[in-house]
Order: sequence, then C-alpha cells, then structure tokens
Amino acid sequence: MKVTGTRPKITVSADGRGVVGHAGARLLADVADATGLTGAFGEALAGIRQRQGGHDPGRVVVDVAVMIADGGQAIADLAVPRDQAELFGQVASDPTAWRALSGVDSDAMARLRVARATARELVWAQAAETRGGLPASTVAGLTIPGPVLDLDASIVICHSDKAPASKT
Repeated sequence: MKVTGTRPKITVSADGRGVVGHAGARLLADVADATGLTGAFGEALAGIRQRQGGHDPGRVVVDVAVMIADGGQAIADLAVPRDQAELFGQVASDPTAWRALSGVDSDAMARLRVARATARELVWAQAAETRGGLPASTVAGLTIPGPVLDLDASIVICHSDKAPASKT
C-alpha cells in the first residue's frame, strides 16, 4: 500500500515504491476517529492531560490499542506506528504513553467504558439506519432477527518432553 498525500487518503499501488507495512492497522484508528471514540476517550481522560500542547490522552490510548491489535506486546512497540508517520501521524513517545496509562485509575476506566459504549451504540444505530434495521442471521435456513454473537473456543492440549515439565 502506498501513501499519497495526507492521511487518511491512501492509494493502493502495486509498483513496490513507497510501500507501508501495517496499513490495515490504520483502519482501526480511522474507525475510532469516525465513531467519535478517540474524542470521547480524550474527554474521559482530560483530567490526566499535563499540558495543552502535549499529546491528547485519548489519541495515546487509541494508538496503544492499535499497536496491541497489530501485534505489539510492550509500550516500546509504539515505535512501529511512530516510524510510519506518513500513515499514523504523530504517535506519542514511550514515556508519554506511560504517563497517560499510569493516570488511568478506576474512575477513568469507568469513563472509558462509558465512552466505548456510546461509540458502540452510535455504530449500531448507524448500521440500523443505513441498512433499514439490524442485520439478521440465518441458522439452518431460519432467519434469526437481531445481532448474533458467535463464540467459539478450542481446547488445545500441549505436551512437553522436557524432564521437569508437568502434565497438562
């Protein structure tokens, strides 16, 4: 995927020049922005913002979430989106992310949950409005109205031949 212009204008190209990895992760940040989640997170965390010119804590939290969804496992993995500024824009430094996350207490978590629920409600309302209702699922030829959550799990038995390994 090749970035042309400013984000989020992206043009797909197969010429191999200007290729950007992790382009699918940009979509997650765009969804957070389009649903108002980023702004709502910023409002929920406004009290932890140390200076007006600094990074918006809502944007920092979204960047961390996108980094985790993209396979990141530590704050240092924010370097991946930070190194692709053409795609992700300005991403907070590791210390800034630590400060933002360390300011999230139980009250802030409650505000974040409300912000997330509000964004989710907006998305479902928009889906219902644009599609004339919520999507129906079909099971065994029968239509089931409303959303259906399909949860699946698999038990994986692991074994190790190491001498001190315990049984699973």
